[in-house]
Amino acid sequence: MVFGYVLLVIYIVCLLAILVYSLAQGHLTMLYLRSKRNGEQETPELPAELPFVTVQLPVYNELYVVERLIRRVVQLDYPLDKLEIQVLDDSTDESVEVAANIIAELRETGLDIQHIRRSDRTGFKAGALAFGLEIAKGEFIAIFDADFLPEKDFLLKTLPYFQDENTGLVQTRWEHLNRNYNLLTKLLSMALDAHFTIEQRGRNSNGDFMNFNGTAGVWRRECIETSGGWSAETLTEDLDLSYRAQLKGWKMKYLEGQTSPAEIPAFIQAIRSQQYRWNKGGAEVARKNFMNVMKAKLPLHVKFHALFHLFNTGIFICVFLAAFVSVPLLYFMASKGLAAELMKYAAVFFLGFFLLSGFFWITIRQRFESATKTTLWFILYFPIFLSLSMGLSLYNAIAVSEGYLGIRSPFIRTPKFNIVGDKTDVKQNKYMVSRPPMIVIFEALLAIYFLAAIVWAVSVGYYAFVPFHVLLMLGFAGITFYSIKHSVIRA
Repeated sequence: MVFGYVLLVIYIVCLLAILVYSLAQGHLTMLYLRSKRNGEQETPELPAELPFVTVQLPVYNELYVVERLIRRVVQLDYPLDKLEIQVLDDSTDESVEVAANIIAELRETGLDIQHIRRSDRTGFKAGALAFGLEIAKGEFIAIFDADFLPEKDFLLKTLPYFQDENTGLVQTRWEHLNRNYNLLTKLLSMALDAHFTIEQRGRNSNGDFMNFNGTAGVWRRECIETSGGWSAETLTEDLDLSYRAQLKGWKMKYLEGQTSPAEIPAFIQAIRSQQYRWNKGGAEVARKNFMNVMKAKLPLHVKFHALFHLFNTGIFICVFLAAFVSVPLLYFMASKGLAAELMKYAAVFFLGFFLLSGFFWITIRQRFESATKTTLWFILYFPIFLSLSMGLSLYNAIAVSEGYLGIRSPFIRTPKFNIVGDKTDVKQNKYMVSRPPMIVIFEALLAIYFLAAIVWAVSVGYYAFVPFHVLLMLGFAGITFYSIKHSVIRA
């Protein structure tokens, strides 16, 4: 019986953590809606004298998108005598030659574009950005990852906001070139839209800490240098520098209305690598900057959301623990009389679920003019999104735990496939992974684990956990299915 109460305590603590997460997301939703009601701020005028800008393009083995990226960036509408482009190329494959040929061609037209190579990948992306910054001529630094296609007026729309000398960063919203490619891109775009609408604008509109998203933004060079520069101590160098800069007093500006189109991962192994880096990196940044935030003299709301932002990836640990212990709790509910105690806390789960549902409904609403269409899309896709997110909870919980524990790992890039729209064929792409990772075995076993729990619960008449376990079973089974399917897609 003691063991049953231990499980109950773990379960309740996890539910409370999920509730706090949901409340914070609910507050960001309120801030976002308030900001939308207040309308868009008037765009400042461009300065009479345009500043010199360096555009940095960090690339590593991007055979299928490097030409597309370079040719798009050179079309930026900006005076050529005030612009330089750095292709920070750490590649080790034939994409080096592709980039070199394009750059040589463009240099003959008078463009100031450089092909910058390092002898090794020390510091990975952060190291490449720092290396380029040392020789950059620009007062402002625009950064685009390999899968981005910036709009021609990107610089003209972002630079006016730097007339406030305290502004260190302007970040734009990601748009998705392949939103409707498959089910995974539809779900991932919903998650990214939530971040780039409610979270980023909600925080920024309230004066809370926001973050650079690693690409599609412009930095004031002075801000980077006075904040300690790029650091490879974490896998999310963008989040790390963002916090260090804001703790130094620099302001950041988020432009929801200015979009930067990009490809999003369409296959489960690419999604895994991205999720691992973001979640582990977020935990590493929390470990590094937690005490700095605690010691900083910040308004209470700024400190709360800064800490919540730092630790929000920990939600995956809570989701996985709550899910895992809920199965043995069924036994104690049935045989040891814990049902009454457990049901007291059921409302906690439903309140959190309601807040998160509203958070994502508002996110989807920004895409559709019709509330009816929004609701239908939500009803169709949100349960699937929730289920597959749960299915990734073990993988993401491991990543976050490693980050909290200080276990280091290399920067693993997310492969890009030059997918636009929903028709691109990638079967012969050399960057596709040929076999599923070992963790798929455990995810398959967890699908069986929750299926067994469902069968047993129905047999004894305890239905409280059945909806939860159905989502978990389908989620782990779905992740297992996609891991196997996408590992043989080259065949």
